[in-house]
Amino acid sequence: MNDFIFDNPTKVYFGKNHISSLSGELLKFGKKALLVYGGGSIKKNGIYAAVTAECEKAGIELFELSGVEPNPRHTTANKGAQICKKENIDVILAVGGGSTIDCAKGIAATAVSDAQDVWQLVKAGKWVENALPIVVVLTNAATGSEADCWAVISNTATNEKLALGGSGILPKAAFENPEYSFSLPVYQTACGSFDIFNHVIDNYYLAGDAEFDMILEFQEAVMRTVVKWAPVAMKNGSDYEARANLMWASTMALNTVLDAGTVHGCACHAMEHELSAYYDITHGHGLAIITPRWLTYILDDKTAPAIYRLGVKVFGVEEGLQPLAGAKKAIDALSDFCFNTLALEPKLSNLNIDSTHFKAMASHACGGSVITGLKNLGANDVEQIYKMCL
Repeated sequence: MNDFIFDNPTKVYFGKNHISSLSGELLKFGKKALLVYGGGSIKKNGIYAAVTAECEKAGIELFELSGVEPNPRHTTANKGAQICKKENIDVILAVGGGSTIDCAKGIAATAVSDAQDVWQLVKAGKWVENALPIVVVLTNAATGSEADCWAVISNTATNEKLALGGSGILPKAAFENPEYSFSLPVYQTACGSFDIFNHVIDNYYLAGDAEFDMILEFQEAVMRTVVKWAPVAMKNGSDYEARANLMWASTMALNTVLDAGTVHGCACHAMEHELSAYYDITHGHGLAIITPRWLTYILDDKTAPAIYRLGVKVFGVEEGLQPLAGAKKAIDALSDFCFNTLALEPKLSNLNIDSTHFKAMASHACGGSVITGLKNLGANDVEQIYKMCL
């Protein structure tokens, strides 16, 4: 077990009846807010009206930035930062899922810096300690960005999708009403659910010797929650218990509670970010295609016990098998969940992706070194995993 520090001050309002507290959280920081959202679905489902009504009653002046992309672009974050600087914005209100929240984080960091472009901060690897405060109204259980200190920003001009991190961009408050995710399409629900699942397996679970029994079982509980409730939410989008379980699993999966010193190189995320950067695909879908192939590639006598445990504890694979045989059954169960239960296309070729850029993508995913984990991966390893996904 490794050393770690836990510090997550995000205040979460979870449930149906907290939106009346939104204005109070915003007023802690001022009366000028930038409302950031995506393609307009919040206007169709009534969330926009509820949020703006609360702000209007409190005398909060709202400015707006709409049109945030599913893989938020640095140019969109720059537009938001320009509004903040011009209008002396006090606080950013992000209403949406992870893409909207990540964009808001990029805006918040850039708005108080000397940089005119968020990409300067991203490329510099700057740990952001000073930013405009962010308040979140969550509408999609997926990325966990509502209660973590990271944002992922895309630059389509350079085919890069990179992280910006810092304590300054951790949201001050998050409003999580599962009802706000009722209108999510089935495909988005499936992709978001696997994003949650992969945050656990990729970030923490297969961590070798750094095992902490209580945390390991917490991790398995979050993954089991996704396996149980994702198909329920896909069948009935208005099932409150399903949406609530997934929304809290999203927050728990990435707010560092499950970390406890076990974090490693996040191989699947590193590989998928390249896919999203080059092809602008849905992040959770890319993860679902990569993850079973990654496990297959790293499977050997050393890694088999941990992978087999995943099968037993999360998917109900029978106990008492030889580790290699059990691990293969675990991977089969995961594949079945991804491609049958979640009904996601199983191959990159299904998404019109070929091997043209694999070598460059693999090199960039490794950053000139290796991706650390239960089994370290170099650029040649990553390229082979991409090819397994075709």
